[in-house]
Amino acid sequence: MKKLLYIVLFVCLSISNAFAASRYIADNLFTYMHSGPSNEFRIIGSVNAGDKVELLNVDPSNKYSHIVDTKGRKGWVESRFITRQASMAERLPKMEEELANVKAKLANAQKSSDEEQADLVQSLETRNKRIAELELNYNDMNQQLISSQTEIRELRAKLDTQKEDLLLKYFMYGGGVAGIGLLFGLILPHIIPRRKRAPDGWA
Repeated sequence: MKKLLYIVLFVCLSISNAFAASRYIADNLFTYMHSGPSNEFRIIGSVNAGDKVELLNVDPSNKYSHIVDTKGRKGWVESRFITRQASMAERLPKMEEELANVKAKLANAQKSSDEEQADLVQSLETRNKRIAELELNYNDMNQQLISSQTEIRELRAKLDTQKEDLLLKYFMYGGGVAGIGLLFGLILPHIIPRRKRAPDGWA
């Protein structure tokens, strides 16, 4: 019996939850328009909430306002229902238009921002590529400079060696010529016979 009761309660709750959907109360309010500045005067019509009216006069003692509605009817309504602010029905289209403009501007700004970001990324990639190329060229030039400096040092050392060899050759040639001259100077007097002097001293 208890199980049956639980089943019935569960089914009832399920049905009630199935029909319990979100709804809203319709905003279709109005206020009555009287022929005089109090609710004791007869009702001559009604004015919907948010309708635009023209204020003619105010009775502060009874707190009623004399108005003309959009249909041209003159009457009195409670002053607490009169406001300087436009109704939501009038403001909502303007707000929606402003919201659409703001969204469009935001979308354009986002698009511009994305384009600028893409351009910056592309520029950064190009600069990084250029920097990498310059670094590679610098390394190549540095290697070439090191090779050139090494070659110059080798050439200078070779040139110094050649100078020393040339000086040594000049010294040897000079010494040889001097030795040969000395040798000739010592040998020639013995090879060439001397002329005998005449008795009178003439050769």
